[in-house]
Amino acid sequence: MKVKKLSTVSIEAIDLPALMDKEAVAFQPISCVNWNEYPYRPDVQFRIAYTSDAILLHFKVTEASVRAHYGKDDGDVWTDSCVEFFSIPGGDDVYYNLECNCIGTILIGAGPERSNRQRASHEVTHLVKRWASLGNTSFEERVGETLWEVALIVPFQAFFLHQITSLDGSTIRANFYKCGDHLQTPHFLSWNPIPIEKPNFHRPDHFGVLEF
Repeated sequence: MKVKKLSTVSIEAIDLPALMDKEAVAFQPISCVNWNEYPYRPDVQFRIAYTSDAILLHFKVTEASVRAHYGKDDGDVWTDSCVEFFSIPGGDDVYYNLECNCIGTILIGAGPERSNRQRASHEVTHLVKRWASLGNTSFEERVGETLWEVALIVPFQAFFLHQITSLDGSTIRANFYKCGDHLQTPHFLSWNPIPIEKPNFHRPDHFGVLEF
């Protein structure tokens, strides 16, 4: 997938959806159900662009219930209504997992494998600007069909094990996910298929390709 570069000096996350509309950045589905025991498929879309110093992400989700237990960064946000962006921006074997619940609470991890991952400090996670349509106050599960959106401005500094100064001309392997481990109907959707037996998003061998 080709990722469009946007020319903008300064933007807030709340304005990102309108900017992407103006720039005709298209949504892509996160719709692969990889494991038969988790057949539920909420409606999930994402779109991605970038600037001279950040990756821009906008997710739109409609699902049967929502949960935002975690209101502070670096918690177990994958148990909430959660969208995720995994990527290998440094051209080596280190991949980053950026996970965000429906109120914009995030965690960022890095490492070459699922175990022994290094978590980003709060100083790093605070660099990520975020907007969430449901606000930023935590809540327990709300049952009933809900549409929600989050927009993230992820500066290159968020990839804290690398010194990334530009993505122009880069080809990066990545995947996008939607999960909700502790929702009434757990689910595990991906953008690029993951043909393995049990749910595991930490599979860089099944990432897709982004061309910047």
